[in-house]
Amino acid sequence: MTATEDTAPVPPRHPASAVERAAANAAHPDTFGIAPEVYHRRWIILGVLNISLVMVVTAVSSLNVAIPSIRDALDASGTQLQWIIDAYALVFAGMLLTAGALGDRFGRKGALLVGLTVFGLGSLAASQAASPAVLIGIRAALGVGAALIMPSTLSIIVNAFPPFERPKAIAIWAGFAGVGGALGPISSGLLIDHFWWGSVFFVNVILAALLIGLVGFLVPTSKDPNATALDFVGAGLSLVGLASLVFGVIQGPELGWTHPLTLVGFVVAVAALVGFVRYELRITHPMLDPRLFKLHGFSAGAGAVTLAFFAMFGQFFLLTQYLQYVKGFTPLETGVRVIPSALMLVLVAPRSPKLVARFGVKKVVRAGFLCTTTGLFLFGLARADTPYLLIAIGLVINGAGMAMLMPPSSQHIVGSLPLHKAGVGSAVNDVTREVGGALGIALAGSVTATIYRAHADFVDRIGDAQAREAALGSIGQALGVGKRALASGAITPPQFEQLRTSAASAFVSGTSISFWVLSGVLLFAAVVIPRFIPDALPTPAAMRPGGEGHGH
Repeated sequence: MTATEDTAPVPPRHPASAVERAAANAAHPDTFGIAPEVYHRRWIILGVLNISLVMVVTAVSSLNVAIPSIRDALDASGTQLQWIIDAYALVFAGMLLTAGALGDRFGRKGALLVGLTVFGLGSLAASQAASPAVLIGIRAALGVGAALIMPSTLSIIVNAFPPFERPKAIAIWAGFAGVGGALGPISSGLLIDHFWWGSVFFVNVILAALLIGLVGFLVPTSKDPNATALDFVGAGLSLVGLASLVFGVIQGPELGWTHPLTLVGFVVAVAALVGFVRYELRITHPMLDPRLFKLHGFSAGAGAVTLAFFAMFGQFFLLTQYLQYVKGFTPLETGVRVIPSALMLVLVAPRSPKLVARFGVKKVVRAGFLCTTTGLFLFGLARADTPYLLIAIGLVINGAGMAMLMPPSSQHIVGSLPLHKAGVGSAVNDVTREVGGALGIALAGSVTATIYRAHADFVDRIGDAQAREAALGSIGQALGVGKRALASGAITPPQFEQLRTSAASAFVSGTSISFWVLSGVLLFAAVVIPRFIPDALPTPAAMRPGGEGHGH
């Protein structure tokens, strides 16, 4: 840490936790203060927690591929489809800080088990949903389960690994967080090709049941030893503020950024979050002390993760549509073609700590942002007849960039808080991901839709006014209109092909600009973030085998 950060007005660690850590170190010196049965299976524990994480993340990305099947099966409108996707993200983001605090207070393993149970039962109900309204409600419930799972995974990792191994463990966790976004389309495409639309949910029933057994048997429990009272007011304000912020971001592209409902979302978000900050500054035991943002590592790390997922979610939102609607790939073929990104995340993320040790955080984060910028720029060059090779190269470069910048950024966030607040620290890390992802999809969707409509002159040839309006909504709706007209004999196959080509051209005009806008934002981040983020991780260099102060 820098000298400035050392003197920042952040609440000190509670004396009781320091005493407990000293006692733990004395009791288990050979395992760095960690109980031997936990220490010796820590990598297996990491694997179980990473699978739990991937399940939560794929619940977002997998649904984009399944939406056409859900629309046909449930006769869902465009607005209903949007809320089937967004209800999950809205509740998930809103509940994260509260869920992290509950894990710290009552036990992170318990929070994880409850989250897995809610997620498993919710997935079972979702797979059998008979109407869009029911599915929207169940997706909201799944968001509660996900909010209990995600921060618990990282906070348990922080407590199960000694400080000298923590950066590598967090790096692997961060890599799998990105992998989930890439694996979602693959798993969804594979299931839909062989089963019904509900299978994208039902697979999580089996996975959640397996994970409940593994977590119960393998994962240790930990919690805040200080047993401070729950901050109900702060929890309520954070829930309202974050949910309203995500609501406004979601509604912006759908209704317009100046629509009254969108503006109400942003006004409520600002009022609630300002109220949260003012209240947290006044109380003795805040859920999240706002003064933490004075620490450069905490604030710059949060900014880096926000922008990384801003790019990642925006990228996959556009690429899955491009590969399906423009290139004509099936959902499974689309999923397979985004594998290069997942592979790079798995291969590079675990090596991020070594890169940081050699070059420092600033250079690694800057290189990560520049790689991601390059990948996004290459995506912007893609046209309807562009070979897939260009997309593959972009995915490789982009995935490597994400794998470099996310681990040290996450380490700066969670490492800025004491271990007994690991749940809240992990939740902050997760909130930045969710808000960044929502912003990325909103910006990419808004820019693409605006340019698509400006270039969609082909709709003038559609006679029915309602069909014409639908075709203006998106390329997916335009192709749906064309397929229905072709099936009814209203247009001939050559006319349908002409409509498809025109819609693809209009869509690609929008995606090109969107990718370049995303690329510009990441280029700006490559310049700004490294100026503020500390060059060393918060884990002291002395905390290695044979050093001082190991463990928890």
